[in-house]
Amino acid sequence: MSGTKAPGWLAIEAEVLRRIHSRDWPPGSAIPNEADLAADFGVARATVNRALQSLAESGILDRRRKAGTRVALHPVRKATLNIPILRHEIEAQGMVHGYTLVSQQESAAPPQVTSALRLPDGTSLMHLRALHLADNRPYAYEDRWLNTAAVPGIAEVDLSLINANEWLVANAPFTAGDFALSATSADATEAAALGTPVGTALLTLERTTWNGGEPITWVMLCFAPGHRMRTEL
Repeated sequence: MSGTKAPGWLAIEAEVLRRIHSRDWPPGSAIPNEADLAADFGVARATVNRALQSLAESGILDRRRKAGTRVALHPVRKATLNIPILRHEIEAQGMVHGYTLVSQQESAAPPQVTSALRLPDGTSLMHLRALHLADNRPYAYEDRWLNTAAVPGIAEVDLSLINANEWLVANAPFTAGDFALSATSADATEAAALGTPVGTALLTLERTTWNGGEPITWVMLCFAPGHRMRTEL
């Protein structure tokens, strides 16, 4: 790759994958060390490290201290789920996004939330309820509990103008999280927000995010009937 503009880590990741798939580096084989790859690609060693780490997290490479990096004998692809910004998701479907902050207050979080965030019972958190619209029709109802101690800057944000999730994605880095998808029955609050009868089956997503050992947020999104969720492996 000499004589060309230095590639970014994504380009290096793609080239490493190409060499693996073409069997230049077959399963179980050791690949060149970071210093040699950095010289080969004409980039900093840190750039190579980021590309290799991404492939290791995907199960393509096996990295071990003092043992080097090898192509995994039995690669296990790990599914990843990006945190979506609903405005982008709706606009990508050619619809106009609408957003209403229904309520915002500091209050003691319920046990379901404190347990998920590993916080003491009754911890006071910012509680947000919001409704997302697509072409003026209900799209998703959002029920969020936010640990402002983890992201103090959000206390100064007017969350009636920007959704908390959109602000967090742009301003609050996270290192871990989890999510669960389920079918739930709409309670009275969710049914009123989404314009559907009580008891209607809804696709519901619960998600937490963390920065190191500090919890950032717990959120439950209830989508209007008929919603389909897609992701890539």
